[in-house]
Amino acid sequence: MKKYMQKALHLAVFALIAFIGITVVTYATQTKFDRLRSELTGNVSTIGDFKTALRDKERRMQCMTQNVYWEAASEPAEGKIAVAQVVMNRVESGKYPNDPCQVVFQKNVVYERVLCQFSWYCESTSRTRPVHKKLWAESEEAVKMVMIDGFRLPELKDALYYHADYVNPQWNKKQVAKIGRHIFYKDKV
Repeated sequence: MKKYMQKALHLAVFALIAFIGITVVTYATQTKFDRLRSELTGNVSTIGDFKTALRDKERRMQCMTQNVYWEAASEPAEGKIAVAQVVMNRVESGKYPNDPCQVVFQKNVVYERVLCQFSWYCESTSRTRPVHKKLWAESEEAVKMVMIDGFRLPELKDALYYHADYVNPQWNKKQVAKIGRHIFYKDKV
């Protein structure tokens, strides 16, 4: 009888430990899920608000992916991430619009000439050239890393500008990195 009592006690302890473990894992998973849902939806309280927030996130992902693709499709993964990071740095800087699509599509008029922040947007080739699906997927992945995962390249923490290495705009900026065919800059302090 004593043997059965010991087994029953061991079984009860095991069941209690399993219950506590499952409870902790469930709580941690639910907490993480709630945090991710909050990041995805922001302050939405209705299905309509959720759909609007989701459409807005998809819009931002799309224009960021377009920008990374047309600016850096042939660059290594780090180069694609760098281009996405520059856009997000601009969004967070307070010197540019606070929406990544507005940053990407921003135009300025200088001496009666329209200049785009990103050259592909003013060129018609992006509207007529076919998209290479593998490079598009790589660009989309880089955008997800920067916009959703919050991944950042430390050397580009303050980078707001870049250009291809075959041009020399003679900017009065501080060079912070060269990644692939792009040279990255920040403002001089």
